[in-house]
Amino acid sequence: MKKHHLPKLFLTVIFISLWSCQETKIESGTEYSNTIKEIIETKNSKLQTWYAQGMIDSVAAHFADDCIQMPPHQPPIMGVENFKKVWKENTQMGTWNFDLKTNDVKASGDLAVEYGSYILTFSPNQKSLIPAMDDKGNYVAVWERINDDWKIVWDAPTPTTPMELPPAMDSIPK
Repeated sequence: MKKHHLPKLFLTVIFISLWSCQETKIESGTEYSNTIKEIIETKNSKLQTWYAQGMIDSVAAHFADDCIQMPPHQPPIMGVENFKKVWKENTQMGTWNFDLKTNDVKASGDLAVEYGSYILTFSPNQKSLIPAMDDKGNYVAVWERINDDWKIVWDAPTPTTPMELPPAMDSIPK
């Protein structure tokens, strides 16, 4: 290599090194969280409709491939394919009406945590093994931006409705 090209090469290497050391700014803060909250509220509105209509493939499109849903008093549902299987079975037994309310969102970069409350009404059909029920509670959902789309990674509902005790348990002194 000729000596007169070395200074140019040296400057180019230094420029590239300095450029790559720049900090990447991560979006965060109240304004960013509020923007993501609006996105999540729009998605939740669609999810409510699709659950009620039994459109589980549409619901699943808003969950990450490696999602984990943690239904109360049951083992976690691991992965979107298992999620679809479980919920397709559930919707064969009746109609699931969710009323989801996003109370708060904290977002930073490609992750967001949603804290919300829900009301669930299940109306069984004739072949249902599940009785009619009303439930309400709170939930935490972790969302991740994947390929410019926000998807649920973890979903953990927690009922606030007390569990019904079996008849033998009703007589236990408190």
